[in-house]
Amino acid sequence: MIELLTANTPNGKKISIMLEEIKFDYKVTKVNIFKNEQFKPEFIKISPFSKIPVIIDHENKHSLFESGAILIYLGEKSGKFYLEKEKKEINQWLMAQMGYIGPMIGQHHQFHHYNPGKSKFGEDRYFKITKEIYKILDNRLSDCKFLAGESYTIADIATFPWIARHEWHDIGLKKFKHLSRWYEIISLRDAVVKGFDLLNENEKIPVVS
Repeated sequence: MIELLTANTPNGKKISIMLEEIKFDYKVTKVNIFKNEQFKPEFIKISPFSKIPVIIDHENKHSLFESGAILIYLGEKSGKFYLEKEKKEINQWLMAQMGYIGPMIGQHHQFHHYNPGKSKFGEDRYFKITKEIYKILDNRLSDCKFLAGESYTIADIATFPWIARHEWHDIGLKKFKHLSRWYEIISLRDAVVKGFDLLNENEKIPVVS
């Protein structure tokens, strides 16, 4: 059984979606990041940077931090969504999400959504970068069905929850034909719908707007 220690964030949703997709038994242990539970010594022991998500695989008593590493682990353990013949492309798009897409859109959230009016430079910079990310993803998806090619993989699972906050971005997802098509296809997957609502609060995936 997998224990997922997480909060209701895009990085947290990646893992609950993956666990639903591979149909592993799991339980969610909520980490209240607004009450600084991520800084408790027992959590730092398994997550040195005090970040969620973390999983504990109780089958082998092994824990992992960093959502990309967790997705790779679950992909290899299940034999799904991370096949050997596709790893070259998957790894590129997974690392792009981990190293650029998530961090840059996350900064856009900070300046544009959580702290508007505090830094015009920050708002303008990360709005521009996020819009460029939309363009890059749209261009990629004009050539293939999913980010790593024709198969749905952990690269898509990693990226989807960040685009699912498109209402916060004020860019207009519907302006990006191929990205919207990709988003809508993934939105309809039963495992994605269930995993998106990782805290069982009847949270719905935002529609294209």
